[in-house]
Amino acid sequence: RWSLLITTFIRGVYLYSPKKPNRMEILATLVIIFTLLQLVVALVNLFFRQKIKYDETPEGRVSVLIPARNEEENIENILADLQKQSFSDIEILVYDDQSADRTAEKVSAFAGRDSRIRLISSDGLPDGWLGKNYACHSLAQMATGRYFLFLDADVRVKGDLISENVTRAERLKAGLVSIFPEQKMTTLGEYLTVPLMKYILLTLLPLILVRKSRFASLSAANGQFMLFNAVSYRALMPHKMMKDKKAEDIEIAQYFKKNKIKTVCLASSRNISCRMYHSFGEAVNGFAKNVNMFFGNSYLLSILFWSITTLGFIAVYLASGTTMLISYLAVTVLTRVAVSVTGDEPVIMNVLLMPFQQFSLLVIILRSVSLRLKKQYIWKGRRLA
Repeated sequence: RWSLLITTFIRGVYLYSPKKPNRMEILATLVIIFTLLQLVVALVNLFFRQKIKYDETPEGRVSVLIPARNEEENIENILADLQKQSFSDIEILVYDDQSADRTAEKVSAFAGRDSRIRLISSDGLPDGWLGKNYACHSLAQMATGRYFLFLDADVRVKGDLISENVTRAERLKAGLVSIFPEQKMTTLGEYLTVPLMKYILLTLLPLILVRKSRFASLSAANGQFMLFNAVSYRALMPHKMMKDKKAEDIEIAQYFKKNKIKTVCLASSRNISCRMYHSFGEAVNGFAKNVNMFFGNSYLLSILFWSITTLGFIAVYLASGTTMLISYLAVTVLTRVAVSVTGDEPVIMNVLLMPFQQFSLLVIILRSVSLRLKKQYIWKGRRLA
């Protein structure tokens, strides 16, 4: 639809303009239209953030399910955080996915002090499955709650995270609620890479449409926090259906919408945070696994997105001069500000690092292409293929 509108607009400009536009002017017009659309989407996500107030404690058990592979540095933090949650009717199941460190030992120590915590040891990874997907599926088979909350082992939670999101799911009648946590960054390499994912997401997809629209293509989810209604989960068995998918979270959201199960996605929450990566190289390899999912699994579209958002200013300047270039740059900065505020990220840092983040995006895309061609996707010691 957007391509039809843009094509019609360009055709109208060409037919009715006293001076026929040249190719550079047409290219500049397309760049400006796309950039304005990004701003509109970013502002929609900013002003229509899906907040909900709750004034009651939901009833029924919540199963908190944590897949863990070599997480000895993180697992104690998330378990301690969960013990402090105001919502107490929880069971906490941790799946030790053949860890080579002290993950299992640390979980066992917690389980000895808190009967709500239970360690589940892997019986091996079956053929055709990816590790995390099988871990999540196995956890769900042992869960007894009305809701299944899948958390990554490296997230930190606080406040009333469980209560407020179970309430959100019940009030909105949602089968899936997912959150993109607030991202903690320390090194320059993290600042150059981590904000890119929310930049792409929040300038291409109005998250309100994840809930309001029936189109499965308008879906988003983050595996770091996925809260399922247990009835919907058991009916659709999403991790089993996506057993070999590297970006299973996004595909599960699409799968739910195709089956007419309402899904909700939030850009951030002050009650959940995560430090995903600790260096530039680690972030590049991590994001290379799923960056293409943001563009419908099309490397052509991902390169096109990068080209427009990085090099589009050249066409604008050559076609329209300095004044239009200044306006164009103002729109791009405003877009980045809106995204940063919505995603609870440092505004000034993101604005200052914009050019360098764009270069990092190219590195991530090229790394993704290389890994796909060589079939060398490896994560935590396992080949993802």
